[in-house]
Amino acid sequence: MQGLTLKHLRYFEALAQHRHFGRAADACAISQPALSMQIRDLEEMLGTPLVERGYREVRMTQFADIFVERARDILRSVDELGDLARASRERLVGRLRIGVIPTIAPYLLPSIIENLTRTYEGLDIHVRETLTPRLLEELSDGRIDTAIVALPISEPSLTEIPLFEERFVLVRPDSEACAPVPNAEGLREMRLLLLEEGHCFRDQALSFCSMQTVRPWEGLDGSSLSTLVQMVGMGLGVTLLPEMAVDVEAQSAAVDVANFAEPQPSRTIGIIWRKTSPLSDQLMQIAELVRDAGKQRRTSQPGTT
Repeated sequence: MQGLTLKHLRYFEALAQHRHFGRAADACAISQPALSMQIRDLEEMLGTPLVERGYREVRMTQFADIFVERARDILRSVDELGDLARASRERLVGRLRIGVIPTIAPYLLPSIIENLTRTYEGLDIHVRETLTPRLLEELSDGRIDTAIVALPISEPSLTEIPLFEERFVLVRPDSEACAPVPNAEGLREMRLLLLEEGHCFRDQALSFCSMQTVRPWEGLDGSSLSTLVQMVGMGLGVTLLPEMAVDVEAQSAAVDVANFAEPQPSRTIGIIWRKTSPLSDQLMQIAELVRDAGKQRRTSQPGTT
């Protein structure tokens, strides 16, 4: 098709992803009028509308839903050509797009970035923090190169590398510091505060307690670990916290942090990438740097009761 460029496809893919001209323009680092003009040019070349332009949102036409999948295939192939060239070099250079889940990112990323920048001079690191399902989608679409998540993922198209185990600890009001630490059965009888639906850490906490769900304490789900700890400090209940988050979150509220008896609840932190990625050898080296960051984090943790 004469005049069609990769730029057209990238702009349209961003619009299909965000369903909003302003957010898509921000993601592409261009102005909203410029993005709108590129989409109109694309529609003229195709001879059919791609979007229904509403006041608050953008709706894709039936043709656009089909077209965007083919566009993503093309963009993924182009990106993999670039990855193939990068993989032929001795050292990783250029852009590295890393996804991280929210219950890891604030606590492990500083060490990861430090290790990466020290090892790979000039590496252009892009970080994407979001929930596991979105990271899997973006990894599949080629929008990120790798992701640091809780395993297992059990997706046949992905390589999974376990890096380290991390324990969960109990966070309770400081006034309960002398009370016995409950077991999983005891937790089921307490007001257990958890992250909102969609966070894998919520599911892991429920699994430890052998619960499908918690009592409907309306309005007591948190959007972040920080929020949960503050709620515990106010006496609203107890929660579980991944060990790497303790020295960041537990210092800002009147809470007690305690270890569970064996077998202690835990999760496996790992790194994943597409099996077809030309960067597999380099990503294996990245995995070792992330493992080292995890070791550094664990050795710096303060003791718990």
